[in-house]
Amino acid sequence: MTNPDTNETRLRRYRREILSGVAAGTAAFAASGAATASGRNGRSTVGNGKGDEKNESTRQMEALGRGLVAVPAEDGVLVRWRLLGTEPADLGFHVYRDGERVNDEPITESTNFLDPEGTTDSTYAVRAVGNGRASGRKDGGRKPGMSESVEVWDNQYTEIPLNKPDPVEGENGETVTYHANDASVADLTGDGTLDIVQKWSPSNAKDNAFEGHTSDVLIDGYTIEGEHLWRINLGQNIRAGAHYTPFAVYDFDGDGKAELAVRTSDGATDGTGAVIGDPDADYANEAGRILEGPEYLTVFDGETGEELATKDFEPARGDDCDWGDCYGNRVDRFLAGVAYLDGERPSIVMTRGYYAKSMLAAWDFRDGDLETRWIFDSDDGNEEYESQGNHQLATADVDGDGKDEIVYGAMVVDHDGTGLYSTGWNHGDTLHVSDFVPSREGLEVFQPHEWGPHGATLRDAGTGELLWSEEADADVGRGMIADVDPNYEGAELWASHGVGFWSNEGDRLGPALDSINSALWWTGDLHRELLDHDWDSEENYGVGRLTKWNPETQELDLLKSFDGTRSNNWTKGNPCLSGDILGDWREEVIWRREDDEALRLYATPHETDHRLYTLLHDSQYRTALAWQNAGYNQPPWPSYFLGHGMDDPPKPNIDPVSADRD
Repeated sequence: MTNPDTNETRLRRYRREILSGVAAGTAAFAASGAATASGRNGRSTVGNGKGDEKNESTRQMEALGRGLVAVPAEDGVLVRWRLLGTEPADLGFHVYRDGERVNDEPITESTNFLDPEGTTDSTYAVRAVGNGRASGRKDGGRKPGMSESVEVWDNQYTEIPLNKPDPVEGENGETVTYHANDASVADLTGDGTLDIVQKWSPSNAKDNAFEGHTSDVLIDGYTIEGEHLWRINLGQNIRAGAHYTPFAVYDFDGDGKAELAVRTSDGATDGTGAVIGDPDADYANEAGRILEGPEYLTVFDGETGEELATKDFEPARGDDCDWGDCYGNRVDRFLAGVAYLDGERPSIVMTRGYYAKSMLAAWDFRDGDLETRWIFDSDDGNEEYESQGNHQLATADVDGDGKDEIVYGAMVVDHDGTGLYSTGWNHGDTLHVSDFVPSREGLEVFQPHEWGPHGATLRDAGTGELLWSEEADADVGRGMIADVDPNYEGAELWASHGVGFWSNEGDRLGPALDSINSALWWTGDLHRELLDHDWDSEENYGVGRLTKWNPETQELDLLKSFDGTRSNNWTKGNPCLSGDILGDWREEVIWRREDDEALRLYATPHETDHRLYTLLHDSQYRTALAWQNAGYNQPPWPSYFLGHGMDDPPKPNIDPVSADRD
């Protein structure tokens, strides 16, 4: 029989441990993170390029908590948590259910635990330990201790309530409704927990190729529990559509709390109700396009939505006809991203154009002010860089110098704003950058192309050297690369319009897989699962699905259908966001509920015996989450090969920054 006094004593001790332990937002063992550990082929912890030279620059990063999550699984409750990039790779953990420890020995081989006795009424916490006892290391004067306590989700998803905007009247008297479109995550409040920035798209949004007036684009901030922090209205002088309003959410000034950077104009309203510029200005022409009037880059406070700084937008519009047409389609193709251009602190990257003229502008937000770092213009002595941009970008240290470059489709701009190289293979709709061929040094770029000499290519990211290509019978609008088959080294790749399914060494494996939009690390192995949707052309919406390649049957097995949700961006089939948001290194996915009254955040129920640092502390992966909302969404990739047979990844060389909450 259980002694109730003993249980009460344990519960009091458990509560004291939570209160006396390290706060969730503190990065434990910071001292151990100062050392640089090189990975395979002598890659630096930040460089990932070619050669043996190490680059010792330390990157500013979020100070995250454990991100503890507990979900019902087939045989109990699966508890998952983060191993932070500043911690020893073999750090042990104890798991507590309702205040009682449930594991016998410290968990050192993974960062998850399946509790067969757990139920949806249980609560869990984890405690970092060393050599079977509470670690005595110090962090900020405090002993690392118990994590935050979390309840078990009722399902394998949790719902995050939204403040859905009311319908409005359109230009022609029609009723315009809103849906939850692309999202981003960052620590808006400085408590070590990722929050959500959600874009609301009106039902009369337009692709750039089409005329018509659109209603206002709204951007909200929410805590991950669903507390509505603020709403920003971009106003009548920012057109609604997939290519007009990319945004970047990141801690740009290093105060421990993220900011939002986005293109604005006169009439935008911040989260406090203050209006930017002339509130009565209306620059839309009869066709609904906005081809005159000022454009600004504005940085907003992530916690309050208050405008912090506004400057004239770069890249500037200039002559509409320079961008590939004269009616306002290609001049208004924007992308946004985040890059560590000095190797240490994040900069804002804003771009314009990719079909003909291309411009990229790097901005720094420091001490409350915005300043341009550099501007790259294909018309300014860089003619070979025209027509090379994509519907998305990526940021990565492709040349191993410890500083990020901008992979802009078939071209790359160096960290200092000069052209690194242009392949001349032309524009495309898809872009993936990571270490896809682990037998080679450096990173690779996989890119399908809309026109030109190749249908799809795999190239060396640092030099542009062609590694593989295949012809196509038309514009290759879809392409994916992922390690899905253990019979082949590294990642496999496939693309539409006759390109097919290939190993990275040039072995044709068959027709393209019937899932070609995105990917997710979900199950317990190191292979990546495929994220897509089932599109209903009659109803004009899609429902997300997750599949896994079966090498034995040569078919895709359905793992999960995200019933009750809707995909975004028409046939692109995007969720609001996918990536490593909670728990261990596996990824979560956020879909909008079918009525747009809530988001659904899904987490894996699968155990794993693989242990990796949280992907959020790999800076290439972290910046990929920030650019995922730009253009045609792509999945985030880390700076190292993540797949079967992988080497241990390098220890992140990061400097987690905590907010001063006093």
